[in-house]
Amino acid sequence: MTTSALPATPIDLDAANRQLADADAQRIIRWARETFGEGLAMTSSFGAQAAVMLHLVTRIVPDIPVIFIDTGYLFAETYHFAEQLRRRLNLNLHIYQPEMSPARMEAVYGRLWEKGLEGLNRYDQIRKVEPMQRALRELNVTAWLAGVRGDQTEHRAALRIVEKSTEVYKVHPILSWHRQDVDRYIKDHDLPLHPLVAKGYTSIGDRHSTRPVKTGEDERAGRFRGLKTECGLHLPQTVEEAQSRDGSGL
Repeated sequence: MTTSALPATPIDLDAANRQLADADAQRIIRWARETFGEGLAMTSSFGAQAAVMLHLVTRIVPDIPVIFIDTGYLFAETYHFAEQLRRRLNLNLHIYQPEMSPARMEAVYGRLWEKGLEGLNRYDQIRKVEPMQRALRELNVTAWLAGVRGDQTEHRAALRIVEKSTEVYKVHPILSWHRQDVDRYIKDHDLPLHPLVAKGYTSIGDRHSTRPVKTGEDERAGRFRGLKTECGLHLPQTVEEAQSRDGSGL
């Protein structure tokens, strides 16, 4: 991907969200492709139900760049699952890793995931946010598709289908979906689940801060030692962006 496809004029987010308010996921993806062209990419953590978004999007945009942030602390099963989906869906996969190795980070900062919320936030900045921002720059991304759902967290419930994160637009095709919709899509298309789902994991991240969920718990309850629900990739990246979101009632 060598050329930008950012529209000549900024997108009217209110108008775009009104236009897509009743659109299904496929129509939203087609709109994003028509609007952003070669500037469109998607992300995948290759988590529990990652096959859903990957299958949905690549049926419409087969060659879309798929950004995979490898923190260096993922489960072995996640790496195997990513390779399984890469082969099955012929993914145009771009793997990005943090500039700081796990060994160096632990030598400098210690085991950040054991240092409360502040430690987790610094960890996410080093191992997830920085490589993601680098990926967006190097791949010349103007918009990215993310598979977040409004029923997953309070923050996600406040999102709109089309947002703007700093200089990059974000599009959420399955924002209105529920867990049942995901399960139905997986069954209808005979898609694989992450191997750890069978062991009680419903949201899968790094091995040191992910656990199986207990009966009755929220599906993201097993993440981040219960201290937070977001890794940082789907949160405002600047004070101005947060203020803008607050001001819009999101």
